[in-house]
Amino acid sequence: MSEFMEAAASARVDAILSVSDLTVRFGSLVAVNGVSFDARRGQITSVIGPNGAGKSTVFNLISGAIRPSAGRVVFDGQDLTGASPNHMLAAGLARSFQITNLFFELSVRENLRLAAQFLEQGRGLLRPISSGRVALQRVDELVERFRLEHKLDELAGFLSHGEQRRLEIAVALAARPRMLLLDEPTQGMSHADTQETGAMIRSLASESLSILLVEHDVDLVMSLSDHVVVMHQGQKLAEGSPQQVRSNPAVQSAYFGDAGHA
Repeated sequence: MSEFMEAAASARVDAILSVSDLTVRFGSLVAVNGVSFDARRGQITSVIGPNGAGKSTVFNLISGAIRPSAGRVVFDGQDLTGASPNHMLAAGLARSFQITNLFFELSVRENLRLAAQFLEQGRGLLRPISSGRVALQRVDELVERFRLEHKLDELAGFLSHGEQRRLEIAVALAARPRMLLLDEPTQGMSHADTQETGAMIRSLASESLSILLVEHDVDLVMSLSDHVVVMHQGQKLAEGSPQQVRSNPAVQSAYFGDAGHA
């Protein structure tokens, strides 16, 4: 077996998420056409591309927000093609949203507690916040991990944009998923908040948590990612390490505009 074939076989074995020939049509428009890639366990895989490339649509197909016209989504050996977001979460795959998706009229503590209630396996969703030991323990863990101690009783709607995005990632992690899908997590952030969020995302990747990231900030993607998938006009243009993607002439032409910018 050649070195290339051995590397491909190894990647397949290590894949926690496999997307195969994923396609979706909206009438006569083929928004995503035959996209395939693997995301390795414990790593950060990023999907990038120009506006309209189809990256967010691919993300929605994987997460269950849109049902594919063709192709498969296999997560940790389980075929989840077209499964509902709730089914995805039960299987161990959680997502954040491009537009902040929090209960703005509830406190930080209550947002986290409601998300962590999933761990109670249906027990006590309507119980007072003081009950549900498993959920409350998870809230404590997330508060410490995301440095939210001084914001616990503040309404989510009063947090800064950066704090809201950080809370949303914490909410997505409340159910202890094995894979986290992040959709444009730094959108609208200042440079400082973007760098802080990037460092936090990098720290989250581990053997127990893999990350799939859709992000517009190319420099951030290149600094964070283990593997990068480039979309263009609804198809996969290229994939590989950040270095391989940056040096790919087709990517430089279609995405970066010129070799110098890459």
